[in-house]
Amino acid sequence: MVNIILFGPPGAGKGTQSAKLIEKYSLMHISTGDLFRKHLKEGTPLGKLAQDYMTKGNLVPDQVVIDMVDDKIKNSDKAGGIIFDGFPRTTPQAAALDKLLASKGAPIKILVELMVPEEELKKRLAERAVKENRLDDAKAEVIENRIAVYKAETVSVGEYYKKAGKYASVVGVGEIEEIFTNICREIDKSLITK
Repeated sequence: MVNIILFGPPGAGKGTQSAKLIEKYSLMHISTGDLFRKHLKEGTPLGKLAQDYMTKGNLVPDQVVIDMVDDKIKNSDKAGGIIFDGFPRTTPQAAALDKLLASKGAPIKILVELMVPEEELKKRLAERAVKENRLDDAKAEVIENRIAVYKAETVSVGEYYKKAGKYASVVGVGEIEEIFTNICREIDKSLITK
């Protein structure tokens, strides 16, 4: 089983690249953002809990996210692995994910970070709000807060995996295919060396 984290700030292109990686590597996609939106749409208790945090651009508490991801992983036996998109978002989530995957004998192989300048992120998020009717991206102050929260709370996850020797970065600006090729190169190297 090949488990990968696609990492980067909101608007870095994780969803776009995840779709291509899922096909190439036969992966199950776990996007906490997608899971939250599904629960919001269905009006589940988890969705209602998450909504208070998400509408302000803040992170949902670690334990809620970890429990939700664990439930999703239990249904991943037929996949060749998992691509985590937007998770883990904190160092405690990363440690909990590592513990969970170690118990299944399938650790994270690599975290690939998409590097995108902040002004480009803001532009992409504003465009996505219109194209995909993503209300969470529609307000400038929410976008600013999401980027600030990423810097304050999530960047440390990259450092966590750097220390573990499971980190690579790829420039996330340019042609989609070129970015995809560069991500695949890093994943393939991790499969050989780890």
